[in-house]
Amino acid sequence: MGTKQRSLILEEVLKQDVIWTKKLVTFVFQYIPFVKLRRYCKSLEISCNGIAWLTSWLAFIWIADSKSLYQMQLNLLFGLIFDIIVIAVLKAIFRRRRPSVCSDMLTLGPDKFSFPSGHASRSAFILMFFVVLNPVWEILWIPIVSWTLSVCLSRVLLSRHYILDVVGGMTVGVVEALFIGLLWISENTASNIINYVTNDYLPADEV
Repeated sequence: MGTKQRSLILEEVLKQDVIWTKKLVTFVFQYIPFVKLRRYCKSLEISCNGIAWLTSWLAFIWIADSKSLYQMQLNLLFGLIFDIIVIAVLKAIFRRRRPSVCSDMLTLGPDKFSFPSGHASRSAFILMFFVVLNPVWEILWIPIVSWTLSVCLSRVLLSRHYILDVVGGMTVGVVEALFIGLLWISENTASNIINYVTNDYLPADEV
C-alpha cells in the first residue's frame, strides 16, 4: 500500500469520524435540552481536568499523611504525571484540530489539539487504577465506571473532541495503567520517597 493510498484511507476515516460525531451529538440533543446537559458536561470536564487532579492529589498526599496510603498515593501521582506527558507528546505529534474552540474551554498548552483526548485517557487510567491496579471497595466500581463513561461522552457532546479522539484517549489510558503496573512502586520505596520529600526521613546513623 503506497503513501498516497494510506493518506486517502486516513482522510476517509477522519471524514467519517466527523460525520458520526455530528450524528451522535444531534441524536442526543433531540432528547435532552442542550442548556441543561451542557451544565453537567462542564462539571464533568472540571472533574477530570489534569491540573486540578494533579494539584488536588498533591494536597491529598500532604494532608493524608498515612504510611498505609503512601504506595497508592505515589503510584497514582506518577500515573497522573505520566499521562500529562504522554498526551502532550501525542497531541504535538498528531496536531489534530478540535471540532470547535470555545471561549469557556479550559485550555493549557497542547490542549488546543484534539487527538487523543486527555480527559478520556485520564479517566480511563483512573478507572484502571482503582479497579485493577489498586482495587477499591467493589461497591465503588459502578460510580467510577459511570464517571469515566460520562466524562468520555461529555467530551463529544461539548464539541471538544471527535469520537476517535475519545476512543484513542481511552486506549492510551489503559496502556498507561498497564505500564504503571509494570513499574509499580513498592510500599517501602514509596514510604522512603514521601518521608524524604516531607523531611521526615532520618538516616539510621542519625537516629
